[in-house]
Parts: sequence; structure tokens; C-alpha cells
Amino acid sequence: GHSKNAAEVDKPIAGLLKDLRSRGLLEDTLVLWGGEFGRTPVAQGTNGRDHNPHGFTMWMAGGGTKGGYAHGATDDYGYYAQEDKVHINDLHATLLHLLGLNHEKLTYRYAGRDFRLTDIAGHVVKEVMA
Repeated sequence: GHSKNAAEVDKPIAGLLKDLRSRGLLEDTLVLWGGEFGRTPVAQGTNGRDHNPHGFTMWMAGGGTKGGYAHGATDDYGYYAQEDKVHINDLHATLLHLLGLNHEKLTYRYAGRDFRLTDIAGHVVKEVMA
């Protein structure tokens, strides 16, 4: 069902981005597209593809991101991330930075300890920024 699903979302996504750009809002609006997990490059019998914790694809547009830029790559098989890996903490730090927030200062106190979304890690991926 990939072709059918892609066809159902491609036109609305293109319309959203075109509308934001035509109104001058894309430069100030961060659009993030991704699913809840990566998928393996092969089917599992008749049940579709399995979750893939080793490779994941997302895209961003506007909001200070670099248009047309691809960051990172998987192996030739599409299973393992190999180049310029981005940990979830790095993704969160980058998204917060693009929204004007410092991930190291965005904390909440719980059980006597300050916690943050990026835990004790997280680096802003500057390569994706315009």
C-alpha cells in the first residue's frame, strides 16, 4: 500500500508547503514529517515490514532549515544508519533550537533532580540549518 499511501499525502503536503511559502510563513514555520519508527527494508511474510530501530527517515522544511539538504545515510541495504547518525536527543536538541529554545535550560524538577527532554546528552545538528 506504499504507493497508495504516498499518493494520499504527497499533494496535501505540497499544498501546505506552497501555501506557507506564498504567504511568507515558511521561513518562520518549522514543518517536521516522520512516523513513529523506522521500517526494515524487506517484508516479513504477509505481515508487512518490521520496526527498524537502526535506520529512520524524517524531513524538515522551513523554520530555519536548509532546503534540499539530506543529512546522514544508511548502508546500501537501507537497514543500518552509517553516516552522520543523529540520536533522538540530538534531534530534540535541534528541534528545540530551531524553535528558539535552549535544550540545556529547558528543565523540570522531578524527585529532587532537574530533568530535560534531551536528558544529559543532545547536540544541535547545525548542518541542517540554513
